[in-house]
Amino acid sequence: MSSATSTPRIPLAGVLRLGRPSDIWFKPALSVVAAVAPPNLTLLALDRLDLAMYTMAGSLCALYAHNRPYAARARALAWVVLGMLGGLAVALVTASLTTNAVALVTVGALLAAVQKALCDATRIGPPGNVVLTFISSASLFAPQTLGQVPGHLALGLAAGAWAWLVAMAPGLVRPHGPERRATAHALNAAAAYAEAHRTGDGRAPVAAAAVHAARQSLLSAGARTAPRRALEQLVVRAEIALAAPADTDPARLRGWARDLRGAGPVPHAGAPVADAELTSRRTLLWRRLGPLTPIAVRTALGCALAGYASLALGIGRPYWALVTAAALYQANMALTWSRGVQRVVGNLVGVLLFAAVVPLAHLGPAALVLCCLAFNFGAEALMGRNYWLGSICVTPMALLITEFAGFQEPGRLITERVVDTLVGALVGFAAAVAVTNRRAGHRVEHALTAVERARERVARLLAEPHTAPGALESARSDLTAALVELRATADAAAGEWWQRTRPEERVVLAEQTGHRTLAATAGQARRSEPTTEDVRQ
Repeated sequence: MSSATSTPRIPLAGVLRLGRPSDIWFKPALSVVAAVAPPNLTLLALDRLDLAMYTMAGSLCALYAHNRPYAARARALAWVVLGMLGGLAVALVTASLTTNAVALVTVGALLAAVQKALCDATRIGPPGNVVLTFISSASLFAPQTLGQVPGHLALGLAAGAWAWLVAMAPGLVRPHGPERRATAHALNAAAAYAEAHRTGDGRAPVAAAAVHAARQSLLSAGARTAPRRALEQLVVRAEIALAAPADTDPARLRGWARDLRGAGPVPHAGAPVADAELTSRRTLLWRRLGPLTPIAVRTALGCALAGYASLALGIGRPYWALVTAAALYQANMALTWSRGVQRVVGNLVGVLLFAAVVPLAHLGPAALVLCCLAFNFGAEALMGRNYWLGSICVTPMALLITEFAGFQEPGRLITERVVDTLVGALVGFAAAVAVTNRRAGHRVEHALTAVERARERVARLLAEPHTAPGALESARSDLTAALVELRATADAAAGEWWQRTRPEERVVLAEQTGHRTLAATAGQARRSEPTTEDVRQ
């Protein structure tokens, strides 16, 4: 391989462009309000808002896993609550043992690195490690004694249990909602690919990722109920569309997707799917953690240096700089740069919003709680459009949370927040530049190897006159997963700095041959198509 290095261009255009809101943008927004309000209002009634930071630790867990089926969501949220409490416990015990600011920042940086690595390895999704780091870092600088730690953790656990119930409650009304949405997205993506394929500009990787996500959603959904079996059949139809776009009716796929958006029965689209198609190969957590080592080192170094720089400037809340640095680190340098710009813009506008709202919040504790709830809703409602837009609400919310223990002088809070934002962004990005990620190129090589092996397996099965039931479908699914992983890995490497020249031509060739191999399976896949269509359950 060539030893030449390549440097991606820093993206400037489109960093602040607003996207379309998520189909379920209102769900995390309403969930976080429902999770935060009862604990905070209870503390307000007891005149103990100074304890709100600990209940917020549990309440904010309601932000996670809204795209997962409820069986998988229950497990994921339980781990999020435990992870939040683990970070909180380390922070509180450390705060009770020392008040040395340098030591506290160091512990906060190490916690941030662990939280970043675990969130990325488990693919928990937004808001990722940022909320966990915000809670643990702020707790490090809260006055604490060892005797208080169990009570404060109990408050976090109680609020976390309530957040778990809030996040699971929609399953009582629409138990198959998440997997229905994932399947509908796959059908629409397959339809768009089939339409674009006829003009020669189809984006197979995008459609393949949507289909793979739908399959993974069903694999994690739990028992194979009748509606889920019908959804499996629809996912197979989307896979067939990717394999044979010329023979696909996009309108039919879109019609099924529209039916899934509603509350009616799942459309029936074929014979039962073979059990072999529902197998899943899990990657061990430690194998996922290995490639994330450079990102974890970036996080630890950047957060520590940002916190130390804030201390050197005499800022009273160095954890703000630490959290700003932690929020920057994405899959590669190009995305990290974009997130840095978005973070700075959002925070600067957010402090202006705080300055406008603070007179209202200072009318009394009840007004303070209500303002925080409003910003909680706004942050989640806007975050999906663009990170900077959501940050406009996150910033005043974080500033108001610091006043739960008592009102503070607004001018000082604003100044400290602005300085810490700039310090955290500049120092954090400098640390990201300093810590190179040479493993990104190696991961592309491994992904190429995995695609080639999966493609060869499918090709062998296609050449055999007789195959075991479900063997071809399982191999086809594995190849789809390998192609999705290759595209994600290649995209991540494309935005990384100071690495060997990327094998772009090999990636494109592997994708082309992989999708041609998938297309060759269309004949076998179509043998299971029904003779009667649009039958309803």
